Amino acid sequence: MRLQPYSQTNYYLVMALNLEEFISRFKKRAEAVKSRSIPPIGGDERTAFIKQAEIDYQDFMIISDSEIEVNDEYLILRYKLDK
Repeated sequence: MRLQPYSQTNYYLVMALNLEEFISRFKKRAEAVKSRSIPPIGGDERTAFIKQAEIDYQDFMIISDSEIEVNDEYLILRYKLDK
């Protein structure tokens, strides 16, 4: 896909985006977060690590489970909230 030139420059942004590969990368990231081990930390650090892993997993899964389309130079992700 070729996008319009940057404002007042002669450069073009050329973007080749394979949506299936994009989704696959986020699914792999989600699984990596889910399967990674907890480092040998305790207390508040352990709690913070676990909380961040949960947020990372959720974010990656939302992206990988979204319907994705390219429309008028916009990448649109649509995610049904009651999943």
